[in-house]
Amino acid sequence: MILCIDIGNTNIKLGVFENNSLVASFRISSVQSKTSDEYGIAIINLINSADIKKEDLTGVIISSVIPSLNYTIEHMCSYYLKLKPIIVGSGTKTGLNLKVDNPREVGADRIVNSIAALKKYGGPIIVIDFGTATTFNAVTENNELIGGVIAPGIKGSLDSLVTGTAKLPRVEIVTPKSVLGKNTITNMQAGIVFGFAGMVEFIVKKMKEELGGGNIKVIATGGFSEIISKEASCIDAVDKKLTLDGLKILYELNQAEVKE
Repeated sequence: MILCIDIGNTNIKLGVFENNSLVASFRISSVQSKTSDEYGIAIINLINSADIKKEDLTGVIISSVIPSLNYTIEHMCSYYLKLKPIIVGSGTKTGLNLKVDNPREVGADRIVNSIAALKKYGGPIIVIDFGTATTFNAVTENNELIGGVIAPGIKGSLDSLVTGTAKLPRVEIVTPKSVLGKNTITNMQAGIVFGFAGMVEFIVKKMKEELGGGNIKVIATGGFSEIISKEASCIDAVDKKLTLDGLKILYELNQAEVKE
């Protein structure tokens, strides 16, 4: 069994694969002040809850956008799981050609998502991740990541709206019945949901134009992907497993690197 760990700005996603099947997945908060012991105990308890023993794990791969947590999680893997993890980074074999100004600037999560999307859906493709930030990746049929967009995240935008105003309340992010809100809550919900759907439609339209048109698939992942996909007709599929699948693919490409 392979443990895949995706360290995001808000949450850490974990998935356990047996062969090519995702048999368990979990989500815990990304807290930089937590120790490797705290993460180790939490993760072991989670896998035990799925009737998986730590001895069943034969490999670990980690992608991270929080460098300060890398050592903590790597040490946790070594001490609690007795496994040396693969860390997705500049030396990782990906099969993805980064046609950007500075490849080292591309987040590990964007690389992982692009690899998974190419493998599962083929290129050319646009991958949208609705996470702490909203990212768009443009990947060609020749396995080239040629650019993208980083926009504010949905939750962060709502938090900014609430904290930056005196009277606006914190609201649940759901789709209202109408874009014409009748009260403060539905006004805010319309602004967030339909506003982001409109942003997605416009950015995808511009990206497709610069990619030369044709049959370009659009795949969405991340926490709010299902909500926005119902309002943005440009999204062809929602794949909540995309990042974990990408980590499993990269593990298979790089497993020789962890053998002594």
